Amino acid sequence: MTYPGGPHQGPPPGPGWGGGWAPPPPPPPKPGVIPLQPLAVSDVLGGTFSAFGRHWKPLIGIAALVHGAALLLVGGAAALAFWGHVDTFHALERAGRNDSPVGSEVTTLAVSFGLVAVLGAVCLLFATAVSHAASTVALQEAVLGRPTTFRGVWRRAVRRVPAVAGTLLIPALSLLVLMALFLTGYIALMLAYVEDVGGSAANWLAAVGVLGALLFVPVAVWLWVSFAFAPAIAVFESAGPMQALRRSARLVKGSWWRIFGISLLVYVMAWMASWLIQIPFSVLSIFSLIPSMAAVAPNAGEELTAVQVILSMSGYLLITLLGSFVSQIVVIFFPQLATGLLYVDQRIRRENLAPSLAEAAFGPPPPQH
Repeated sequence: MTYPGGPHQGPPPGPGWGGGWAPPPPPPPKPGVIPLQPLAVSDVLGGTFSAFGRHWKPLIGIAALVHGAALLLVGGAAALAFWGHVDTFHALERAGRNDSPVGSEVTTLAVSFGLVAVLGAVCLLFATAVSHAASTVALQEAVLGRPTTFRGVWRRAVRRVPAVAGTLLIPALSLLVLMALFLTGYIALMLAYVEDVGGSAANWLAAVGVLGALLFVPVAVWLWVSFAFAPAIAVFESAGPMQALRRSARLVKGSWWRIFGISLLVYVMAWMASWLIQIPFSVLSIFSLIPSMAAVAPNAGEELTAVQVILSMSGYLLITLLGSFVSQIVVIFFPQLATGLLYVDQRIRRENLAPSLAEAAFGPPPPQH
């Protein structure tokens, strides 16, 4: 067979002076879900799906364990607070009819349920930290092409929960400032429309709150992206919270817009998938009310008791909770896995991490003779 350019056998010469033909370079090694080279957007998305597909069992198991335990703990505390203040609720009901002062009752309820809210925030922080740590541990094994188990992921993740919780708590304070500004502006606007309340002071407070919140949004977004790698660093590099936050900011610097764009794309995809997942569960939950209501109230004019209402709603609540859990799995893990891959990508680009990953996956290279 001849190639264009002459009767000689073989491929044409390569470009340049005296250039000969050379085979293309070998593809980069791929021990796991990504090639060990700078990642494209398709590599990040494909690696995210592949990592979850390989390690979904320990991830879902850990999420079910920690979020279920948090739900039971907070629900139990709320039930105790409610049953412990039944008389207070009756007093508030009587006060509403008689227009009598109920300051002490309101204070007691506010303190009790405020403590429940604090407990809920602590449980949510712990559950979120465990999920972040577990997804990072699973991702590390997915990149290296190694299997995982529930026990192995749990043991490694729990050890890093305090550090991961610290990396989540510190940036969350910026969101609290944003919420406080929004609430200040909203409350001031409401007061401005109430007769003889607020006046010009309320108008100024509303303007300061709303404008402050709008100005703080870019700051909150910048902090979110700058510290996005901190949970992964706390696990991958066994770093403390402040060290992980500083290192995350250094890795993101110079690639902020790229990381922001890919992260935003992943979050939008996750929320859309979550919404689509909830649709069939919502339809099933509505239809589940029909037979249950017919079973507890066979007569059309029968008035339902509280127990019958709870029984009739049990199927609806179970299906709704199941749909919420399944959809939240997508929202919880997919952005975390994608962010972890972006962290690996930045280290490959800036610190030449690929040879170290290849050595961890395949062993040290053979000695050169």
